[in-house]
Amino acid sequence: MDLGIKGRSAIVCAASKGLGRACAFALAGEGVRLVITARGREALEATAAEIRAATGADVTAVAGDITTEEGRAAALAACPEPDILINNAGGPPPGDFRDWERDAWIKALDANMLTPIFLIRSVVDGMIARRFGRIVNITSASVKAPIPALGMSNGARAGLTGFVAGLARQVAAHNVTINGLLPGPFLTDRLRGNAVAAAAKSGKTAEEELAANAARNPAGRLGDPDEFGRACAFLCSAQAGFIVGQNLVMDGGAFNSSMG
Repeated sequence: MDLGIKGRSAIVCAASKGLGRACAFALAGEGVRLVITARGREALEATAAEIRAATGADVTAVAGDITTEEGRAAALAACPEPDILINNAGGPPPGDFRDWERDAWIKALDANMLTPIFLIRSVVDGMIARRFGRIVNITSASVKAPIPALGMSNGARAGLTGFVAGLARQVAAHNVTINGLLPGPFLTDRLRGNAVAAAAKSGKTAEEELAANAARNPAGRLGDPDEFGRACAFLCSAQAGFIVGQNLVMDGGAFNSSMG
């Protein structure tokens, strides 16, 4: 299927690794011009080079912290009128809410709620004027099934989801869509790192921990970041204009609900 976005421009946040990288690759494969962001310059430049070599796409790497005003300004300077915005940021650490002081909460809100909102605010009116816009917020399956140890993530991401639920309905008539893409267990560096940590406590190997994680999933496997990227690209497509304010869970069936 031709997604109808060749020649469009996109900002993809946290794109040097993991799911953000997969989304950038998928969009580049559809002929989208990219500005990709991440904090680590070396990894980001390497990813940009790999995308160019694989797809021939126009890719600009902008290293910086997207959760800061400076980081957002740099990304928007490189792509002031994006047709597509992929909001993405790593989640806050796990723990007991009794141990989290105000600064920790503010950092979580900045990264996982306020930064996406500020970026949306910066680009949505231009999208409305051009009558095309696709915004995808990469959040977490914990938005629908909260994870007790991830209280800060649960709260911040749920706040973003609630905000978007209202805004998405206000801009849909202008062919601007805002949706959430909620990952479960995908085989990323972060998941591998979690497996290493779990293995250190259990006495198993990291591969055994990953295999056990896969076996617990109804799909019987872990997710491939490439399939996440392709789902993101579809949400950004010309054909996805009637998908408005939705939160698509990609978790192999781990979230069990007849009501989605």
